[in-house]
This record gives sequence, C-alpha cells and structure tokens, in this order.
Amino acid sequence: MAQLIHDFIFRSAQRTPDAPALSQHGLPRSYADLARSVSAAASAFKHLGLARGERLAVYLEKREETVAAMFGAATAGAVFVPINPLLKPGQVGHILNDCNVRILVTSSERLTQLQGVLQACPDLQTVIVLGNGSALPTILGLRLVSWDDCNLAINAIPADTAASGYRAIDGDMAAILYTSGSTGKPKGVVLSHRNMVTGAQSVSSYLENQAQDRILCVLPFSFDYGLSQLTTAFAVGACAVLMNHLLARDIIDCVANEGITGLAAVPPLWMQLSQRDWSGASRLRYITNSGGAMPHSTLTALRRALPQTRIYLMYGLTEAFRSTYLDPTQLDARPGSIGKAIPNAEVLVLRPDGTQCAPGEHGELVHRGALVALGYWNDIAKTSERFKPLPARAPGLTLTELAVWSGDTVRSDDDGYLYFVGRFDDMIKTSGYRVSPTEIEEVVYGTGLVAEAAAVGVPHPALGQAIALVATAPDGDTLETAALLAACKLALPGFMQPAWVDVRTQPLPRNPNGKIDRPLLAADLAHVFADLRC
Repeated sequence: MAQLIHDFIFRSAQRTPDAPALSQHGLPRSYADLARSVSAAASAFKHLGLARGERLAVYLEKREETVAAMFGAATAGAVFVPINPLLKPGQVGHILNDCNVRILVTSSERLTQLQGVLQACPDLQTVIVLGNGSALPTILGLRLVSWDDCNLAINAIPADTAASGYRAIDGDMAAILYTSGSTGKPKGVVLSHRNMVTGAQSVSSYLENQAQDRILCVLPFSFDYGLSQLTTAFAVGACAVLMNHLLARDIIDCVANEGITGLAAVPPLWMQLSQRDWSGASRLRYITNSGGAMPHSTLTALRRALPQTRIYLMYGLTEAFRSTYLDPTQLDARPGSIGKAIPNAEVLVLRPDGTQCAPGEHGELVHRGALVALGYWNDIAKTSERFKPLPARAPGLTLTELAVWSGDTVRSDDDGYLYFVGRFDDMIKTSGYRVSPTEIEEVVYGTGLVAEAAAVGVPHPALGQAIALVATAPDGDTLETAALLAACKLALPGFMQPAWVDVRTQPLPRNPNGKIDRPLLAADLAHVFADLRC
C-alpha cells in the first residue's frame, strides 16, 4: 500500500514496467520511463539545494516534464506547487512569494513574460527552464539552468526505485494548491501525502478504476479536480493521457483516437461536449462532473449520447480534495443531488452551534476525515475560519478533531443524500473556477478609471455564474468601458474577465456595516443573461 504520493509510480514501475503511464499526441511513456524521469528530477532538485519541505513551483502546460517535476519534488521530500498556466505574471509572482518558492520550473517562453516579477521574489534561488537553453536571459540574483543540462541522468537510474535518502512520512506536506478566497489574493491549500493518497484510493475505488483504464487529463493540474486525474490513474497503474485542449471537438477526437475510458470535466465544458457526436467513444466507461452543478438539460443530452457510459456527479472543495459523489444508479431517483460522502470520509450538515441538522434543514457542509487538508499556507486567520474543531464525538476523547467547514449551504433528504443550496460568502464560481471578486477589483482600481467597483457573480446558463462588474466613474469623468476591459484582459486570465459592465452614476449601495452590498448588486443584475440559451 502506497504511503507517499510518488510511491504509486514506483510501485507500478516495479510491477508493470512496460505499462503506459502517460500518453500525449499518441506517444506513450511507460511507468519505467516515468519512474526514471521522476528519480532523476528528484536527484537534480537535491543537487540544486532543494531541502525537505521547501517549495518547488511548476508553471507549465500539461506535458511529461510537468509530471516529472511535480512528483520529483515530492520524491525529494519537497513540496510541489502547480501554477495554472493561464495566470498572468503578477498572479504568478504572488504565488511564488506567498509560499516562499525556492525553485521554479517553467519554459523559456514563459520565463520571458516573468522577468519583471521574478526579481521581487526574494526566496527564489533557481529557475529551471525548458526550451532553448543556449538563449537563457540573465536575471540578477537568480541561477538559471536548462532542464536538459540539469544532470538528469535518466538512463543511469533504476526504474523501480525512488531517489534514496529523502526522508518523509505520509503526514508531511506534498503539495500546495492555490485557490481564490472571498477576499484578497489566492490562498494556498496545503495537502499532505496522506490527503492525496487517500483521495486517489477513495476516488479510484468508487470509479472502479483499473490498470487498463486510459484517463484523459484536460483540466489544469493546479485545480484539485485536474490533479486528481493523475493521482487516480497512478493509484491503479492506469495511463493518464495529457491534453492541452483548444476546442470541444479536439477532446472528442482524442477520446476516440486514444481509446479513453474515463473523462472528467466541469459544467461549461460538458455543455459544449453534450452537443457533439460521441459515436467514436465506444470505450468511454465513465465520465465525471465537479466544479459546479451540471444543468439537467446537459445531463439529459449526455445520457442520450452516451447510453453505455456511467455518469458520476461529484462535489468537492480543494480543502478536502473530494467530498461526495452520486452513484450513477441514483440519477433518476435523486435529481439535483450531490450524493453521499466518498469512501473513508464523513460529510456532516451542521448548524452554527455544531449540532446536526435534521433532514431538509439547511446547514453548512462539514467534511471530516483523512482528506482534510493541513490548512492555508502562512495564513492563520483564514485557516482558523475554515478549519475548526468538531464537537467531541466521544466523552473520553481529550484531543479535538479539526474538520473543514466548507462555507456551502446544503440539505439532506431522509435517506442521507445531499443537495447543494448556495454559498455563504461572495465567491464567484465560473467555468469551474472559484474567483475572488477582490482580486478583480484590485486590477480595476489599479487602472484609475473608476471611482468605485464591485465584481459579482450572476447566473449564466453556460458558465454557472458570469462575472459582472458594477462601477462608477471618477467625478466629472466618463467611464471608458473599452479601456477598462482592455486593462482587465492584460492583467487577468480569461476565466476572470468581466462579461458585463454596469456603469452607474450614483454611489454603490452599502449594507449596515458600510460595505458595498454585493448581494443587492447581484440581485439587480440577475436578469442580464436570463435570455441566453445553451
């Protein structure tokens, strides 16, 4: 039984060395090859001074080197930090600073974009660059080395052994995944080896994954749901097929050409895929949805297009990696349900005082068990808000148990099936991403084009929520909407772009505490996308 997340790879390399671990563009890489790459990366990282528990960030699209760098860092006893390749330089700089990254792995093209922020990262010592090593720039105070020149002696390392001498236990940090909060910059969720191993084993058990599976990875590895596709594949010795998709039809083609058996996506992508011809997906055994509720019309279309494919509707939060799933046999009997707790987890519906809600009563979803993360990196206040002790479950227990309080309101039916009601905070959930309104507003205010601004989420038939920006112009000025949107486009990734700008002439409404009344603004704009059809 694997204890550390990278053990999955080395166990398969020992048992089935020739089995495919990765595939991209039709080119497979065996578990033996991947194990060598991971071991070589771990040795190189140690040689470059990466110490136990230190952070290594990976800012790359999905490719073999991305996987080798992440699991190589874990093998070296360090912590990997996957950064969404869609993020802009300022956002990348925040992550590098926030978790004190020592080594960054990126491409030569991305390094060019980052030059303006890297010198403001005092803990960063080394950048490992994929691409043209002969044309590396000079960045004051940083050691720049080529991935190819990093002494990655792949052929000299046994395929079935991890790099030796790197002490770690399953309670140690393995990864930090950054997720937006309701206020301020993204916060880093710290995951242990135990969190990730238990999560992979739990999910792969109810999906009935097996070594013959070919799981398509279309979501970013910085997203817990995307990273889970890798870990569940590796947990059973299956093949993870890497894809940086551009269009829905590319995914359909890949499913057919690669013989995909498992596919995970978020609702906006499923809406696109549900309108496609799936006649070539004869091997697709299951699909999964998370990151938001799948519209009933989309679910119906997918069931019609894929009558032999099992559909799993799931709910999760980065702070617990995965929480619930609905068994495919319950789709008709439990419409709208997010299911029950996954294996080796308990999900509770609690009142503010910690007591259990009755069936039908609204309460907060609280997750307990081995998947509960280690908190938010370097943020005591936020950790205390979300990770709180449960009431004693037995009178003789003298230590409190920490659970993760999701901030989501749910209810259960008489049989214990859960139904999502809404969020407590102001988070915007769009295209499967959780977006901080404050992060958008900081960019907007930085333009100098507005006097006041508030970003809110409003219902959208394809995105779940779309981002609406309510703003007023400085006194005596006219708000230049085109210039404002252009500035957002430069500073924010696509999924954080405002889809609607509402320019107002009066100050934005306040609540009794003097804060901008976001719920009122969201209610005012709830009709904006009501006439759209998927």
